[in-house]
Amino acid sequence: MISGPAEFSSPAPEKDLMKPETTTADRDSAQLEALGYDSKFDRSMSKWANFSLGFTYLSPVVGVYTLFAVALAAGGPAMFWTYLLVGIGQLFVAMVFGEIVSQFPIAGGLYPWARRLVGKRWAWMAGWVYLWALCSTIAGVAVGGAPYVAQLLGLSVGQAGEVAIAIAMIVGTTALNVSGTKLLARVAMFGFICELVGAIVVGGYLLIVARHQSFHVLFQSFGLGNGHYFPAFVASSVAAMWCYYGFEACGDVAEETPDASRAIPKAMRMTIYVGGFAAMLVCLAFVLAVPDLKAVFSGQDTDPVVTILNTAMGPIGLRAVIAVVMVSFFSCLISLEAATSRLLFSYGRDRMIFGSKQLSTLSERTRVPVKALLFAGIVPAFIAITGLFLKRMVEAIVVSSATGIYVAFQMIVLAALIARAKGWKPRGAFRLGIWAWPVNLAALTYGVLAIINMVWPRTPQDPWYSNYGTIVVWAAVFAIGLFYAALFRPYEHGDAASGDAHLN
Repeated sequence: MISGPAEFSSPAPEKDLMKPETTTADRDSAQLEALGYDSKFDRSMSKWANFSLGFTYLSPVVGVYTLFAVALAAGGPAMFWTYLLVGIGQLFVAMVFGEIVSQFPIAGGLYPWARRLVGKRWAWMAGWVYLWALCSTIAGVAVGGAPYVAQLLGLSVGQAGEVAIAIAMIVGTTALNVSGTKLLARVAMFGFICELVGAIVVGGYLLIVARHQSFHVLFQSFGLGNGHYFPAFVASSVAAMWCYYGFEACGDVAEETPDASRAIPKAMRMTIYVGGFAAMLVCLAFVLAVPDLKAVFSGQDTDPVVTILNTAMGPIGLRAVIAVVMVSFFSCLISLEAATSRLLFSYGRDRMIFGSKQLSTLSERTRVPVKALLFAGIVPAFIAITGLFLKRMVEAIVVSSATGIYVAFQMIVLAALIARAKGWKPRGAFRLGIWAWPVNLAALTYGVLAIINMVWPRTPQDPWYSNYGTIVVWAAVFAIGLFYAALFRPYEHGDAASGDAHLN
């Protein structure tokens, strides 16, 4: 958390709202009205539930369990340190986002932030990229969790079976999501508790009674990278990069969170702190509990997580841990779908996309955008189906989704720099003060380097699409977005304010 020179002050509400009898709900409504919106959402998500939503979306357990084998094979035990480095980089991004959402606590997160910081066209493309990145992430989490569902049920399935399980997971979480904000908050809180307790208990147990490696392995290269370890280390960091986003979901539900200007920036930073601790604990425990590192490097042990848990706890213990892990996967999917639906709602409310009226309609009973939630379930299911045609299904979908998220994030980080250059002086409850420019520049530098790292071709012996598929996919997303924007000019619809951050 920024301290010292950073400023923490009220978001300059009207004077009459500063009276003691003014409630938080009154201030929230007045602030949103001043921003040009009249929210119909139910503000029933507490600050802890908001933090839990971001935590379960970031889901350190999901991130580590899904990509541990890939990261360990690529960079060896020293890949553990990438979780620390990536966490610091994403903390810079989270602080920039916190300053923005504190002034603009509007549902949908990245899209309305980009709209107010730069303008309608920039917002259209940022929202478009973020939308498809979220859909890809939902698919990635589902296909990453499918093998664990099969393991839990004692099933032996191939790639087609895993895709079928992934689709079933998406259908189930979508059905839960349409039940309303209160259920979303409860599931997020339950998922957070299960995930954190599971990470501490499993991580602690493995470190205390099931350690096979010494701490020295964290500083050894094991000959990876053909004599030049740095490329291998950087390649392994992709796992950590996928693990450390989700904090922005706290802002996606800003209109469902009381005192959002103060609560959400704190929730974003807590997501990084607590999520990072949990991820590093689980990763460290797994690294030191690997029975045979050489078997992992040679490809003989393709699923070291199952090997570790089976060796340390036996078949019954393995299934018990997987049962807890599956709570993390399901709560992560629910949080992701909620974030996607709120983005679509915000897009639709400003009439920025086809089917705007349907996407921005809230259920009379549950007060959630049901049609937007259905979109957030159907599209990822189709993306999961594409995994049938991919050689390394989980890795390909994960890297593609993470790249899209990072591109969307950097469009906001860059938008904040553009707005600052025009004279934007943040007026929210959370401000970076004199640290604003250094933190913003550090966030941009980290994000750009991370994107380059994720799309860098590393396997020249494989077909071209294995090395350049991610670049082609996101180039196509941009091209389609630009074509849609040029043909239908969605940014000209609606009368919501735009590009006015530096004027307030």
